[in-house]
Amino acid sequence: MSNTVSATPTARFTKEQRLLTPAAFREVFDAPERKLHQSHLMAFVRANTEEKPRVGMAITKRKVPTAVARNLIKRQIREQFRTKALNIENKDIVFIVKKSINDIDNKEIKNQINNIFKKIEKK
Repeated sequence: MSNTVSATPTARFTKEQRLLTPAAFREVFDAPERKLHQSHLMAFVRANTEEKPRVGMAITKRKVPTAVARNLIKRQIREQFRTKALNIENKDIVFIVKKSINDIDNKEIKNQINNIFKKIEKK
């Protein structure tokens, strides 16, 4: 068996792909290039100077009261980002919840996240 590292990129979600600081979030919120809307979710998109796309989430307790539901949304956003990050240019993306998600199911949330990423990939 050889110990060579494969040249194919892996679809991993690393710390470098996350928006971590309040200043990074503020940059995206203050001057977004695009705002992408769905019925319950919204994404702010802005070009960055990094070599890879980054994602952040601002999901408030007011819109999503239970921690279980907030964590579910975050997991779904991270998973969709992880699989699509290779097709996205150098962008900072911040997701927010526009209105309560109590009246929709997990499949609809996943579809809305997927639709936002499709719009980002097209441009």
